[in-house]
Order: sequence, then C-alpha cells, then structure tokens
Amino acid sequence: MNTGLLLYIPYRHLENRVMDAIRAAGFDVTLAQARLLQRLDPDGSRLTELAEAAQVTKQTAGFLVDQLEKAGYVERVPDPTDGRARLVRGTDKARAAAPFAEAEITRIEAEWEQHVGRRRLTQLRDTLTKLCEITDPYR
Repeated sequence: MNTGLLLYIPYRHLENRVMDAIRAAGFDVTLAQARLLQRLDPDGSRLTELAEAAQVTKQTAGFLVDQLEKAGYVERVPDPTDGRARLVRGTDKARAAAPFAEAEITRIEAEWEQHVGRRRLTQLRDTLTKLCEITDPYR
C-alpha cells in the first residue's frame, strides 16, 4: 500500500466519525459543506480563496456557500479591504459545531495513542507536521 493511501484511510475514518458526531449533535451538514467550513478563515474568506483552499470550482464553492448561508452556518459580509468584494464568514451556529468535532477528534487520537503508543503517535505527528512544510500551500 502506498504512503498516500496509508495517510488517507485513517483520515477518512476520522472524518466519518467527526461527521457522525456533528450530525448526532443536531448539525445538519453534508461532508462537502463541512470540508468547505473547515477552510473558512475566522475573519472571513473570499469565495475564490475558499474554492481554491477546498480544491473545488468557484461554482461548486458558490453552491455550497449558498446552501450553508440558507441553513445559517455562514454569512456574506462586505470585505473591509475592498468595497466591491464580499467575504464568507462562519456564524455562531457554525462555531457551535466545533466543540463536538474537537471532542470526537480527541477521542480518536486517544484511541490511536492507545493502539500505537504515545512515542509513535508523537513521531507520526512530528513527521506529518514536517511534511506539511512542503505539501500544504495554505499553511
């Protein structure tokens, strides 16, 4: 199995469990919407930046933002640096979902630590953090 797939399988497991926890807490979002919400800058993001960060087309990002806005998870606000532009910003409703996601991630990481040991999990995190230096253009 290649390294990319070895990275993806645990991530997919984590993502599915986080989505289950969020939905169980009463937040009705799709996986595509959640992936877009993850990429929102706390101060707001331009639609083009959001599409690029989420690796979707501008049209797809616009469609997802429309859905999220209608459901009350985001709002469009004027960009203070450019009067013609708008920013997409998360609402209190979106921020209210974060503790449920974070709690599930904490549980998962505790399970992983129990399975592989603290030293190995720390080494994995350190290695992945180092790899992000050359693989994450949005750092």
